[in-house]
Amino acid sequence: MNNILTYMSDIFIPAIIFLVVGFGVISKVKVYETFLKGGRDGLKVVVEILPTLIGLMVAVGVLRASGLFDMLGVILRPITDKVGIPGQMIPLLIVKMFSSSAATGLVLDIFRTNGPDSYVGLLTSILMSCTETIFYTMSVYFLAAKVTKTRYTLTGALLSTLVGTVASILLTKYIF
Repeated sequence: MNNILTYMSDIFIPAIIFLVVGFGVISKVKVYETFLKGGRDGLKVVVEILPTLIGLMVAVGVLRASGLFDMLGVILRPITDKVGIPGQMIPLLIVKMFSSSAATGLVLDIFRTNGPDSYVGLLTSILMSCTETIFYTMSVYFLAAKVTKTRYTLTGALLSTLVGTVASILLTKYIF
């Protein structure tokens, strides 16, 4: 069974590419020219959003290196321990809203300190999949789509992160 899945995964992406190109040829679309135009447009988007990406990554790196996140974890630990969030998770919760890559660095630190099979390690794993990089996503996609009126996006995103965090805590308590 494992060999079948490996074989299927090896042919899946080439098969999709073949189907897309074949459909384009049948539809009489200039496939290669369309591909080049898409690549050109994609590079323009990357150039437009690159300053935002760099700014977010630098800001998260500076805040992490300054020790501010660790200090917040220590200050908020008495409150967060009561609801099932260890104090060392506070930096992860904050950083995850800005940068998933920086959050991954914190995840590795948590795994190294507590182990992936501990309560904190399991909560970290579930939390990473139940929340989104709010500010990164909003800045990148709204900038790329030139959205100026965000309306309730931030409120909804923060609410969904709260719900994801609560769900992570409940799932971890149920599993652990």
